Amino acid sequence: MSSPTLGPVCDTHMHFYSSRYDPAPGAMLHPPDATLNDYQVLQQSLGLSRVVVVQPTTYGLDNSCQADAIASIGITARGVAVVGALTPDEELRSLHAQGFRGARFHMLPGGAVGWHDLGTVARRIARLGWHIQLQMNGRLLRDWYDQLVALPVPLVIDHVGRFMPPAGPEDPLIVPLLELMDAGAWLKLSAPYESAPDHDHRYETVGRLIDRLVADYPEQLLWATNWPHPGQADAPSAHDLARLRDRWLPNHWLQQRVLVDNPARLYGF
Repeated sequence: MSSPTLGPVCDTHMHFYSSRYDPAPGAMLHPPDATLNDYQVLQQSLGLSRVVVVQPTTYGLDNSCQADAIASIGITARGVAVVGALTPDEELRSLHAQGFRGARFHMLPGGAVGWHDLGTVARRIARLGWHIQLQMNGRLLRDWYDQLVALPVPLVIDHVGRFMPPAGPEDPLIVPLLELMDAGAWLKLSAPYESAPDHDHRYETVGRLIDRLVADYPEQLLWATNWPHPGQADAPSAHDLARLRDRWLPNHWLQQRVLVDNPARLYGF
């Protein structure tokens, strides 16, 4: 980072994998082990101090792999769990005590919970001060807009909306995303390759959408590595991640807001 006064930088979306934990029945992704020691190499390379550990689809409703990693990291870590409408209150309270602050909904093949659980889960986690984290094809946002805008908890949208194929700032399909942002949603600047691959790791169309979002919603944006880039045959390097981060957030004010202040506010660091 260019400025010595930048506060503790947070990676708001990454996953741990270990063969010591059983995958969920029917899990579609089985990445190789990605350990805390592995991640700490990336942390040091990118100057990261805080992390939000997100439950991957591989483990379904069993959050123990991520919970154990959070316990090993300590107070500089938070988590986003996968829970369902029938998850007991006691388990929710236990997850909160372990550092989890959100419930993830992956509305793509492999997700453990679906749209039918969204409203119930949102109402149940509201008492804990959690948020809903949503990953879906952004091209379908209009179909679910009414349900999303009515959620009684904050909404965090993954991976720049994950429009597949990507949508630029002039595309009318981004209007529901902008409307959700106008209503207070958060959004992660992360994993542009989930919209479309790019062997140069530049992601120009996604980048133009990010420029629009950075200009209009700097107080509602987060940044993340999505390490270890599950399912990607051509994953970006640490150098690629740093280059994209600095391209999207080209000055100290934006870096302080998006990398430090916004995650501290949302995740309670």
